[in-house]
This record gives sequence, structure tokens and C-alpha cells, in this order.
Amino acid sequence: MSDNRSGSFLGGLFLGAIAGAVAGILVAPRAGRETRQILKKSADALPELAEDLSYSVQLQADRLSETAVRNWDSTLTRLKEAIATGVEATQRERQTLDAIDATVKREPKSE
Repeated sequence: MSDNRSGSFLGGLFLGAIAGAVAGILVAPRAGRETRQILKKSADALPELAEDLSYSVQLQADRLSETAVRNWDSTLTRLKEAIATGVEATQRERQTLDAIDATVKREPKSE
């Protein structure tokens, strides 16, 4: 779950940085031409920023996937052990019941 939170944090940080940059550019005391040039450069950089964000999200997803696989493997191993223990206990109980049944059949009936 912490991987999910850090991914959300990174996404929020990225969006906040973009919003702050745009707001800063728009309220800066520059001429319209300079502001437009800066906005154009920023817009040109957006694909690279999006690619970086995509890469970061992919890394987070990979980490989360690896964690899920490890947890699944651990759960599967514990489940197999529990089933094996249950089978062994059932076999022991069956042997005990068979022995009791055989003893009861051998005892003479008293009437």
C-alpha cells in the first residue's frame, strides 16, 4: 500500500509543479511576447515530462506487481503446507477410527 501512496504522491507533486510553473509564468512581469516564448518552451517540454512521469508510474507498478507476486507465492506455500497437514491429520484419524472399528468388531457381544 505504501507503493501506491508514493505513486500518488509523485503524481500530485508533478501536477503541482506544472500548475505552479504555469501560474508563475502567467503572473510574471514580462512582456506578452516573452511570456508566450516561455509558454511555448514549456509546452515543448511537456512530452518529455509526461514520458518521465510515465516511466516513474511504470516503475511503481512493477514494484507493486513484484510485491504482489511475492505475497501470492508466500500465501500459496502456506496454503500447500496447511493442506498437507490436513491430509496427514485426516489419514491418522482414519487409521485411529479403523483400529477402533476393528476392535469393536472383534469383541464378543454380551447379552
